[in-house]
Amino acid sequence: MEINPLDQQVSVSGQMSVDDIASMIDLGVEVLVCNRPDNEAPDQPAFSIIQAAAQTAGLEFVNIPFAGGQMQPEQAAEFAELLKTGKRIHAYCRTGNRSTQLWTAATQPA
Repeated sequence: MEINPLDQQVSVSGQMSVDDIASMIDLGVEVLVCNRPDNEAPDQPAFSIIQAAAQTAGLEFVNIPFAGGQMQPEQAAEFAELLKTGKRIHAYCRTGNRSTQLWTAATQPA
């Protein structure tokens, strides 16, 4: 999994697996955000599987799924609220692109 830092608080990547949770903890991540709808691809682990592993490891887990090109203002607002916590966040989707777009939308001046 290639991790791309967007700033000091947020990083993004493509699809995570349960095996990636330990590396998130090593990086100081406190909140994982899934931006990928379940069943988008046959080889994709279900949201609930990653969520359970993350929560067992002590990480918060937030689901803000949307299909490519279908981000809504409410989703950007929800991510903006997460940013206000100051917690270290890692967001993922299929390639990291949607997560990057969400961060961009959430950090734009109103």
